[in-house]
Amino acid sequence: MSASPLDRIAPALEAISGSRQERVAAATRDQAGFRPFLWLLTGFWIYVAVSNVLYATSMQASLSSMKVEHVFAPADARLIQHLMLYPLFLFCMWRSLRTGWQPLWRTLPLQMALALLFVVPASPALMVGEFLTAKLTGMPEHAMMNPGASDWPTWPVFLASELPTWIASATTFFVAYCFGIALMTGFAFYQRLRDMQLRSAALERALTSAHLQALRMQLSPHTLFNLLHTIRGQIIWDPPAAQTMVVQLGDLLRRLLTAGEREFSRLQDELQFVNLYLELQQKRFADRLSVAVPPREGLPRAWVPSLILQPLVENAVVHGLAGHQGPVSVRLEVARAGDSLLLRVINTIAQGKLPGPPGIGISNVRERLAVHFEGRAGLIAGAAGHEWVSEITLPQIHASPDRRSAQRAAALEPA
Repeated sequence: MSASPLDRIAPALEAISGSRQERVAAATRDQAGFRPFLWLLTGFWIYVAVSNVLYATSMQASLSSMKVEHVFAPADARLIQHLMLYPLFLFCMWRSLRTGWQPLWRTLPLQMALALLFVVPASPALMVGEFLTAKLTGMPEHAMMNPGASDWPTWPVFLASELPTWIASATTFFVAYCFGIALMTGFAFYQRLRDMQLRSAALERALTSAHLQALRMQLSPHTLFNLLHTIRGQIIWDPPAAQTMVVQLGDLLRRLLTAGEREFSRLQDELQFVNLYLELQQKRFADRLSVAVPPREGLPRAWVPSLILQPLVENAVVHGLAGHQGPVSVRLEVARAGDSLLLRVINTIAQGKLPGPPGIGISNVRERLAVHFEGRAGLIAGAAGHEWVSEITLPQIHASPDRRSAQRAAALEPA
């Protein structure tokens, strides 16, 4: 048995009303998927490496034309530097994402510590890159390299004489790190906004479905109440007719329950249901009530909201018979106008009878049309001479919307 719309929206409602700890836990789970950020940050780091290499190469070429050599490290050394910093960059970004920014007084020192963890090794990584390229290619080493007994950089010399270079390198990579943080934070915000929109759309669809089901359920007691009164009037005067009506009522209720589980039904089925209801009413008012329903063969192959005609037909019978003892005619008409489908329920009314305010049936029909078609359908009801006309105008639907929705939902489910 399929879950009801209220059951489907229950998890979303619980998520909205959950505790703060649960929301934080859910946010942490959402942040756990780092794979989209990995590709984004890798592309950004490739851009940083290429731009730094091109800048250093062009600047060194300009200085070499003025006989100034070895101011900027060679391109291959810078590539090694960026390759060495890449894992550290990803780790700091991942840790920054997990840390977040709330509350700021507690997370800001942690974010600054991650930034320092990244920028401090930048200059030593370049020195290692210069050392490796010098060993592999035999090229002259940078001024930070000590050509003496040791082949490795002399760290005290680096700390003492190369401090301005270290600060410049740290500043450059700190700016790149901030851009990376901004890029990652913006992408994370986009993901959360997209997920919120998807959850909001799903919740809105579930609420709409629950709303429509509630409107349909309002029709069932109303219909049953009227038909039980009809049968009650026949039990004493004509028991065989009452028995026949009980069988017909069982068939009607079965169709009513079946139609109440679907949002749309075929026009032929809808008119067959209405015809069964009118037959029950005719058994009570055989001397006053005449009915005309279009033949099934001439109906267009279209789908309409389930039970959309039932409240209008009930109004036609109840209000048409009220206030006088004369004959009443109820007829249904189906017509097409372009891409629209017209459904009319027409009943005769007593002469001089003033129409009352719209009842619950009219209100339900209008509300259901508004929810289903969002302004593309409507209901017009009013007196025209000695007749009351209720006309529904709605788009023609040639395939089952319920089946199309089920196919779309199945296509979106993971394999």
